[in-house]
Amino acid sequence: MDLQKNKDSIKIAKLYYHEAMSQEEIAKKLEISRPTVSRLLNYAKEHGFVKIKIDDPYEDAESLADLIKSKYNLKACVVEHASHNDYVNVQSAIAKRAAEYINRNVKSGDKIGVSWGKTMYELSKYLQPSALKDVSIIQLKGGISFSHVDTRSHQILETFAQVFNASPIDLPLPVIFDVKEVKQMVEKDRYIKSILEQGREVDLAVFTVGTVRDSSLLFKLGFLNELEKERLKQHAVGDICSRFYNEEGSVADQAINDRTMGIELDALKEIERTILVAGGEHKINAIRGALTGGLSNILITDQYTAQALLD
Repeated sequence: MDLQKNKDSIKIAKLYYHEAMSQEEIAKKLEISRPTVSRLLNYAKEHGFVKIKIDDPYEDAESLADLIKSKYNLKACVVEHASHNDYVNVQSAIAKRAAEYINRNVKSGDKIGVSWGKTMYELSKYLQPSALKDVSIIQLKGGISFSHVDTRSHQILETFAQVFNASPIDLPLPVIFDVKEVKQMVEKDRYIKSILEQGREVDLAVFTVGTVRDSSLLFKLGFLNELEKERLKQHAVGDICSRFYNEEGSVADQAINDRTMGIELDALKEIERTILVAGGEHKINAIRGALTGGLSNILITDQYTAQALLD
């Protein structure tokens, strides 16, 4: 073994990799030729003095996606790399990836059902204009709120419609009625009944999950009293399209469910493609419950959430 050559190659490798000097700069510093620098760098790698490791977060993401898909029997899973495990960063990352996924997978003639919520609003901002034809956009749940808190349901519906050259089909009602009998009477109206039926017949549904925390959007909208909120905290893990469900994905509170206007949980299971866009530590139980109950067959999330879902 050439001891001097080993020392020279290690010295050059340190200058190149540790001090970020170019091969030309190293050649001038050591008063040797540039080809000699190149040969000694290759010598250092060949003899194991230099080991290059590339951490590819996207490769890990693909592995996580495969594991999630298998564990929860999904049609597809997309795990987007988020640079930090904070909710704003996670939400932005998965919303952008979900928009790309939707743009790629929607085809002419598709009927798309959309929900509302903060993640859905972020997603809608990343959608790109499409040249597709005969696409329908149907709101899956009531979009009217009596609270000062803006659900942005109308903006989300309009954005989807503009992107896909479609006329939006709005569900101009409260998402949760005060009285079950009033809700039941309203949904018998021919116009409302038609919208609800179209929602059940979509080719693709896009939604997120809500949580059962005081800070959750649905808890802030004024539809639920304090007793009902406490009841949901005890029995529910989340909501999809404002339908609260338990850790098995079943209806968590029948009384509230009976007052809710929009697509039913069982109806979601019959839709060909149901895309759940969600991530964040506070949503893990809600996502797990939705996947366990078969409420979604396509998940778009981040690597931190994916890892937690596998535990």
